[in-house]
Amino acid sequence: MIITDIKCAVIANSPVVRIVADEGVDGWSQIETPKPYVQPPVLQLKPWLIGEDPTNVERVMKRIRSRGGFKPWGSAVSAIEIALWDLAGKALGAPVYKLLGGKVRDKVRTYRTFYHHEISAQHTVADYTRWAAEAKALSGGYKMFKLPSSFHSAMAVDVQDYFYGETHKEAPFPYPNRGLVTEAGFDHAVAAITAAKEALGPGYGLAVDAGPGYLAYDALRFAKALEPLHLLWVEDMITGDYSPFVNADVYRDVTQATTTPIHTGEQIYLRQNYKDLIEKHAVNVIGPDPCDVGGIAELKWIAEYADLHGIAIAPHGTANGVFGLASLIQVSACLPDNYIAFEYPARFEADGFWYDIVDGFDGNPVVDGQIDVPDRPGLGVNFIPEAAKAHLRPEDAGFFD
Repeated sequence: MIITDIKCAVIANSPVVRIVADEGVDGWSQIETPKPYVQPPVLQLKPWLIGEDPTNVERVMKRIRSRGGFKPWGSAVSAIEIALWDLAGKALGAPVYKLLGGKVRDKVRTYRTFYHHEISAQHTVADYTRWAAEAKALSGGYKMFKLPSSFHSAMAVDVQDYFYGETHKEAPFPYPNRGLVTEAGFDHAVAAITAAKEALGPGYGLAVDAGPGYLAYDALRFAKALEPLHLLWVEDMITGDYSPFVNADVYRDVTQATTTPIHTGEQIYLRQNYKDLIEKHAVNVIGPDPCDVGGIAELKWIAEYADLHGIAIAPHGTANGVFGLASLIQVSACLPDNYIAFEYPARFEADGFWYDIVDGFDGNPVVDGQIDVPDRPGLGVNFIPEAAKAHLRPEDAGFFD
C-alpha cells in the first residue's frame, strides 16, 4: 500500500485532510476551526508523502516533523499523523486504539468548556452564577467544566481598570493583554469565579482558563486566592494558547508555592518541548492538543512520560471538530491513570450539520460526562461524500474525487 494523494479542503472554516492510498482506503483528520490558513501548509507536505506506505506511521512522520512548530504551525503535521493512523486502522480492520497498544478503559471522560457568548453572559458575579446553572443544564450530563475568565476572556477588556497594562481591543492575534492586575480587578475575578464554583457545588469539577497574561507573582497570588475552591486546575496563566514558548522555570516557581493545580501546554509542539515542564515538575497538569502537538501517538508518549513524574494530563481540544473528537476518544482510551478528561470540541456542533455529513456519530455521544469507545476500524468516523459535498467551497470541489 502506498500514498497516492494528499487533499485538504476547508469546511465551515475548518481544514479537513484526506490521505488517499492505492488500495481504495482513505484516512481522515481535521484541523481546528480557527485555522483555515493551514490548508496550504498541509498541501505543501504532499511531495514528502507520496509513495510512502501509510501503515508505517512513524517512518512517514520522521519525514515531516521538521516542518511543524508551536501552535498554530504544528497543525498540518499533526493532521497528517492522525489521518495516517485512521488509514492504518482501516487497512488492518482495527480501531486506532488497538494500534496504540490497546484500551485501558471502555468509556472516556470529557469536560466541557462553556463560553460566555453561548448564553450571552457578561463577566459579572451574577452572570457567573447563571453560567454555572446553565452549564449543569447542558445535555450530556457533564461533570467537569472549564470557565474562560480573566485574561482568557473579555474580562480583561470589559471590566474597567482590570489591569494596569495597555488594553488591546483589536489585536491581530489571540490573548494580547498582559500585565499586573489591579486590586479591584483581582477581587472581581476571584469573586466571580467563587460564585461560579459555589453555584456548581461539590458534585461538579471546575477548571479556570485564565491566560496567558499574568505576571508570575500575580499568578501565584491569584492561584493562592483560589485555593479554597478545590479547582481542577488553573490554566495558561503565564504562557499558553498561541504562545511560541513555554517558560517552564517561571511556572515552576508558581506551582511549587500553591495547592491550586497549575496547567499549561496546549500550544506545545512535540515531546521534546515538554521535557522541561515535566522533568522540572513545573506544572501539575499538562494539556497537549493532538491537533497541535504532533498527533495522537505523540500525545500518548507525553502522557506516559508525565505519569512517570506524577503529572496529570487533560488533553486540549475545544475546536478540533468531529474528526478531532474521534481522535481524542481513541487516544484517551489508551492513556495511563494520570488521565483526567479531554476537552470536548463542542464548537463544531454550532455549525448544525457535521453529524449529518459523517458516519459514526448519532448526534452528541456524551452520556453522564463520558463517551463509549467505539470498535469501528480507524478513528471510527467517515465522511458521507454526497452529503458533505454541499458544504465544500468552489475551490475545493474535487476533494472527494
